[in-house]
Amino acid sequence: MAKIELIATAAFGLEAVVANELRWLGYNELTVENGRVTFTADESAICRANLWLRTADRVLVKMGAFEARSFEELFEGTRALPWPDWLPEDADFPVTGKSIDSQLFSVPDCQAIVKKAVVEKMKTRYGREWFDESGPRYTIEVALLKDVATLTIDTSGAGLHKRGYRKLVSDAPLKETLAAAMILLSHWRPDRVLVDPFCGSGTIPIEAALIGLNIAPGIKRDFAAEKWPNLSKDLWQEAWEEALALADYDQAKTLRIRGADIDDDVLSLARYHSRQAGVEDAVHFQQAPVAELQSRYKYGYVICNPPYGERLGGLPAVERLYREMGRVFGELDTWSFYVLSSHPEFERLYGRRADKKRKLYNGRIQCYYHQFFGPRPPQPEIASR
Repeated sequence: MAKIELIATAAFGLEAVVANELRWLGYNELTVENGRVTFTADESAICRANLWLRTADRVLVKMGAFEARSFEELFEGTRALPWPDWLPEDADFPVTGKSIDSQLFSVPDCQAIVKKAVVEKMKTRYGREWFDESGPRYTIEVALLKDVATLTIDTSGAGLHKRGYRKLVSDAPLKETLAAAMILLSHWRPDRVLVDPFCGSGTIPIEAALIGLNIAPGIKRDFAAEKWPNLSKDLWQEAWEEALALADYDQAKTLRIRGADIDDDVLSLARYHSRQAGVEDAVHFQQAPVAELQSRYKYGYVICNPPYGERLGGLPAVERLYREMGRVFGELDTWSFYVLSSHPEFERLYGRRADKKRKLYNGRIQCYYHQFFGPRPPQPEIASR
């Protein structure tokens, strides 16, 4: 099977996490850049990457990249690419675009030029002057960065954060991709208890359950490339069968994943979402304030995205909450804590400097992921012979 170049796009700060996921899938020929990981694989990777990537935004086919400082260069560079190898005669191929630090700054003009160039290339293969675009969707993107144009085709359709289980949303929901990244960055293991005391509609506990049960995050949804006639249906069937075979639902009863919130309405959403995701047996939700957080387990993880002010009456209330978190979490002195917050003074309010911080973005809000490491559990003694 021929090798192709693919791009897994990612939110800033998550590129290395996406790269690790790709390596876990067996794709080691990769390059990490701002906002994306480019990797080389065969066509089956389109199916497997869409199904399995927990922290990427989209999977794109990279058609080509070239310098473009004028509309003529953009037109000729685009027309030179092998569009008919991917686009059938009836393809629906809208063009999206973005431009950063480039001479070609008018995105609508760039989109129009690329559309015209693709049509001209299609004419050479199909021998017609007009295309009705009534078939499957092949969304083309022209991305200009410092006068280099990268042309791609989107294989995902809806963004990969749309797993299919969250039909209803609460206020300020955390994206599934970011929740999964928070868990992977914590190095949580399924044999350890995990608690989110601000779980809202349940995204962090549900993503943890998907990880703990080894369920492919895309198992409940479809993808744009499923409808592409040039991508074998057998490849999709093999990818689905692999995902179903690797899911370990029997572990649901052994996982100790808890979600809590003071809002009973959002907990109803959380329970609904856990049922939709097929992990309701692996997650327990309860109504409780953070002040009541306690556990009989010696070692565990708290992974959370506490309120930024919207639900607690503004910044003063949030700052009181952060102080309370420091006091309550301090009682669990053998646990590890991972907190996403946009407040620049979080550590001062919490009362402890983080062992490690990572800049992440919750939507367009710049945050820091504060990581407080607890002691490792003692290793079991091995009896000597």
